[in-house]
Amino acid sequence: MIARSQTTRHSTADEADRFADRCEPTPPDDDFQPNASLKPPGLEQEKGKLMPTVSVVICAHTEERWEVTLKAVASVQSQQPAPHQIILVVDHNLKLQTRLAERLSDDVRVVPNDNERGLSGARNMGVALATGDIVAFLDDDAVAHAGWLAGLTRSYADPDVIGVGGRAEPGWDVRRPAWWPGEFDWIVGCTYTGMERGVVRNMLGCNASFRRDLFAIGGFSSGIGRSASDRRPMGGEETEFCIRAAKARPGGVFVYDDQAVITHHVPLARQSFSYFRSRCLAEGRSKAKVTESVGFRAGLATERRYSSVTLPAGVLRGLRRGAHGDWAGLLSAGAIIVGLMYATLGYGFGLMTRYYRGDRR
Repeated sequence: MIARSQTTRHSTADEADRFADRCEPTPPDDDFQPNASLKPPGLEQEKGKLMPTVSVVICAHTEERWEVTLKAVASVQSQQPAPHQIILVVDHNLKLQTRLAERLSDDVRVVPNDNERGLSGARNMGVALATGDIVAFLDDDAVAHAGWLAGLTRSYADPDVIGVGGRAEPGWDVRRPAWWPGEFDWIVGCTYTGMERGVVRNMLGCNASFRRDLFAIGGFSSGIGRSASDRRPMGGEETEFCIRAAKARPGGVFVYDDQAVITHHVPLARQSFSYFRSRCLAEGRSKAKVTESVGFRAGLATERRYSSVTLPAGVLRGLRRGAHGDWAGLLSAGAIIVGLMYATLGYGFGLMTRYYRGDRR
């Protein structure tokens, strides 16, 4: 019989309350820009230097992901060096919380999300309970590869590094759709064509880590991303947090290290062209919310290069493939154009919503 994790709402409430007051962000100035001029820091751990302790936070919300959630936890348990903590936050699902607590061993702390329902609230709950030097996040439908934790932590030897993210490879239920462009793998929470190793503005939330003291500025904003009040496939909470954190820590940088690898499960329902379009539309809306919090210049700095350099290059590659008889290349080029169009429409809708909301005030 596997021992049950000793977790109750009473054991976490006081800790969560102490963190809750710091979870509402303070919007930075509109003219803030991420510190992109710095060179990527050295990635090698100094010989003899102690590794930082890491609290790994996994957020779960549905029993439909039962098997993949267990695999996610097991992949963290097998890491070398081992994590300081594994915190599994269950988002307002008592039945799932009870099942996980009964199934998992005592090295996994299973706790309820006492904050607002949604990913931001659940992550903030995990941060409130973390005691490691670093807080790392892994999605409940992802599996960490061997060396994942070591890959995330080695960059912290540089004191200027305040966060590190890794590579997320798609784990397609069947296979990658022939038309699906690599430039849009972010739709399914994965590393996309065009991401380069080194200093970045923000990381993918499914495979990210931060210095724990960074959360003194507040946690992830509950007004951005998926929440109980908006079940559309929104995102952007990590982007907003990273921009806000970089402003609060002048000289601090976020690093993308492609040696810290996970596989992110992509269910069949997310491989359709209809989901592709809806996710692009929702991402545009999310970007409008991000710019409301951090300003237009910072909120769209990466997106301007992505839309003016990365996407046109992808279209040209697709057209060249089509010219050589690969019709999937033409479909991929078309998908890039459609994706950009839907994201732009979503952003426009988001701005209009802000405008009319402001008028009513």
